[in-house]
Amino acid sequence: METLSENRSFGGTQGVYSHASRATGGDMTFGLFLPEEASDGPVPLLWYLSGLTCTHENAMVKAGAQAWAAEQGIALVFPDTSPRGDGVANHDNYDLGQGAGFYIDATEPPWTPHFRMQSYILEDLTRLLFNDFPLDEERQSITGHSMGGHGALTLAAKLPDRFKSVSAFSPICNPTKSDWGKKQFAAYLGSINAGETHDATCLAESGALDNLPILIDTGTDDQFGDLLCTEALAETLMRRRAEATIRMQKGYDHSYFFVSTFMEDHISFHAEALWR
Repeated sequence: METLSENRSFGGTQGVYSHASRATGGDMTFGLFLPEEASDGPVPLLWYLSGLTCTHENAMVKAGAQAWAAEQGIALVFPDTSPRGDGVANHDNYDLGQGAGFYIDATEPPWTPHFRMQSYILEDLTRLLFNDFPLDEERQSITGHSMGGHGALTLAAKLPDRFKSVSAFSPICNPTKSDWGKKQFAAYLGSINAGETHDATCLAESGALDNLPILIDTGTDDQFGDLLCTEALAETLMRRRAEATIRMQKGYDHSYFFVSTFMEDHISFHAEALWR
């Protein structure tokens, strides 16, 4: 692992690091905020998964999360959204290829060799974080924005015993029914139907989210609202009587102005679960 930068932030340290990933077959970069309490021993970890076109840097710089994480004594990790570099498949469209990993493991060429973001998050990066930093492996939660909200919900559904809580800002809730999902599942997995195991609404229907505390915020003026399919997930969770709070925030859009406005709520929500 290589340290690219470390800066003092709210009493803790915001670092950026690079490492070789077996899952993606190349170097990956991530940001990690450690609160002051980490100098005394392991602290809980909140994963933040970013959206389409983002790198590790967008949320790290724009979400305003470090102040609230420092207040709660929680670490934050900001992974990249895809493999990158020469030799890594890409596409002219912004929502496919580099910057659009969708937090799944591709099974179809030319994506298969590198696009294994589910394994990267849940295996490679996890091993590195808990081996190299003072983090409490028994206290993890996950959040994300847009494509990252999709990733947070689906990864939490697959590993409900690992994550204490899950939240999302403007998540893609039903990607097998959305153009933000159909295209990617067809390309990465060979068919739209193959994406059902990576679809939050389908996973909720199976009961996979029944026992996790869930918080979702979406803006009523989200310019991508038709692609998010919030209603489908809300109806499914309500029918399942899952422990979920879904809030439609009046006048807010899809931007980081929206994310930063409600970041305190989300970190407080996770802190309650992580310190329980």
